[in-house]
Amino acid sequence: QVQLVESGGGLVQAGGSLRLSCAASGIIFSISTMSWYRQVPGKQRELAATLTSGGSTNYADSVKGRFTISRDDAKNTVYLQMASLKPEDTAVYYCNALRTWGGVTLYDIWGQGTQVTVSS
Repeated sequence: QVQLVESGGGLVQAGGSLRLSCAASGIIFSISTMSWYRQVPGKQRELAATLTSGGSTNYADSVKGRFTISRDDAKNTVYLQMASLKPEDTAVYYCNALRTWGGVTLYDIWGQGTQVTVSS
């Protein structure tokens, strides 16, 4: 069964930290590009951070220097360490697994999302 299961969301005060986890099953995790997106009601889902199978990272300007994406291929898990959280980081955070080959998308899978709420 192909699925991504996020965990680690919750309520935190501004300036605090949280670590999100996303456990993957049914895919070849080690060759997948793993990303975290976030979405606020009424707005488009936006990319927060990406980590390729080769170890390259990309971060949204709004989270650079505060968020860190990492992966443990042995556990088929990707993490998002969030520090210095701000109220504007409040959103549902989604994990994504992407694999392309020769311009063809082999899979593009989403988790169910986990709520992060930052109080001021």
